[in-house]
This record gives sequence, structure tokens and C-alpha cells, in this order.
Amino acid sequence: MPISKVNGINISFDVTGQGEPVVMVMGSGSSGRAWHLHQVPALVSAGYQVVTFNNRGIAPTDACADGFTVDDMVADTAGLAEHLGLGPCRFVGTSMGAHVVQELCLARPELVSQAVLIATRGRSDVMRRTRSQAEREFHDSGQKIPPLYAATQRAMEYLSPATLNEDKEIQNWLDIFEVAPVARTPGYRAQMNVSITASRLDAYRRIRSECLVIGFADDLVLPPHLSREVADAIPDSRYTEIGDAGHYGYLERPDQVNAALLEFFASTTAV
Repeated sequence: MPISKVNGINISFDVTGQGEPVVMVMGSGSSGRAWHLHQVPALVSAGYQVVTFNNRGIAPTDACADGFTVDDMVADTAGLAEHLGLGPCRFVGTSMGAHVVQELCLARPELVSQAVLIATRGRSDVMRRTRSQAEREFHDSGQKIPPLYAATQRAMEYLSPATLNEDKEIQNWLDIFEVAPVARTPGYRAQMNVSITASRLDAYRRIRSECLVIGFADDLVLPPHLSREVADAIPDSRYTEIGDAGHYGYLERPDQVNAALLEFFASTTAV
């Protein structure tokens, strides 16, 4: 992955393929390489150029462990697009990455022709607030969960019952989660503080970019009704919900997610 100085920090990124550009923004705790498992091959095959990158907090991008805000991450994303000579172009974000893209649509509308917001929200609620607080408290306690227990907990939280109940499929997921746990680094801890506190739904009514919102029917982390609220707030946006998919739906049901992306992108030619 090349590394460039963008918005005052070192950002690692990949550019794959040729054609109209799509910039993909990952959620918390994960590398931009996660998009390369399923989404990047599908988009490149369809004739798009795909830009993926590691958000601040995820090595080898700078950790910025002293803390940062969603506005910093918006500026990183916009800065990378400008550094690469892109825009207006398409942006895709999942979870925290979708939050970044939503705010980018407001802060830098001239950069965004189309936006896809996956597993997102525009407000907080008691469960999401409490979960975020609990994660921060556990991280700060310095305690460690045994790898197998951590893998099982992650599967139960991020995958759908359809996957959990298929022995061969869930065994593969558990094996992956056990050997590749979430890296609880200082940078990841800083990402934990990037959250929605006050509702942003009214602000999102000012978004004018073409938007597709994708919710996952079995998402426990950000349930689909929260994604639907974002779609309802953004004028003329589209909403689609994918069944038998949890918060990792872009990995769990990649064919359906990729089909939704490509259909939406084909509906309008970015300029």
C-alpha cells in the first residue's frame, strides 16, 4: 500500500482498476483491505477504479492516538480524493465509514456524485450508547478475552442466524475470527470515541447527493430501522434491505451487496 501525507497525517491507500473512481470508507477497527475480499473484485470487473484506504487509527496510517473526530476523518477522506485528483465521484462507507460519508456529503458536496451508506445510523439510542461506553470501559480495563471466546462473541454479534446455524459456514468464520482478532491498539481506541451523540437526521435533510442506503435485516449492532431513518431523512434517497445478513453483511452476503452497488451506480453516470 502506498502512503501519502494527506490532511497532515500519513494515510495508506490502494488504487485498483481503471475507470470511474469509487472511494470506499471502512468501519471501525478494520483495514480498507477488507473491501478487497468481495467488493473490489466486483467493482473492478464492472469497469470501476476503486480506492481503499486505512482510516486514521489503523496502521500503517497514523494512529493519531491522542484522539480525533468525525470531522477529521471527513477531512482525511476529502483530502485523499483531492490528492488523487478525484471528484466528483462515488463514495461507499459501512458503519463508521458510512457516518464519515454522510458528513462528507454535507461538508464537501462538490466531491460526491453518489454515495452508498451501508449499515448506518443518524442518531444514537440507549443500546448503542451503552454498547459504545461498555467497549471503551473494557478496553481501558486492560483485560483480555480468550481468543475462542472472543471469536464466538464476535460471531454472535456481527453475523446473522442464517450463518450461525450453518455448521460448516460458521466454523470457517470462527476460525478466521480466532486467528485474526480485532487489534486493540491505541489507534483503535481513538476510533471508539468517534460516535454520533446528538441526532444528525435533520442535518441530513440538506444532503443533495444521490444516496443509496443499505440495511441488514439481522444487524444487531446497527439495526436496519436506524439505516431506514437515514434514508427517510435524505431527500430522494433509495433504501434496500438485505435478508439473512448481520453487521458484516458486505462480507456475509457479498453478492447481494455488490448487485445493489452496481445497480445504483449504473442508474446515473457520475460527472
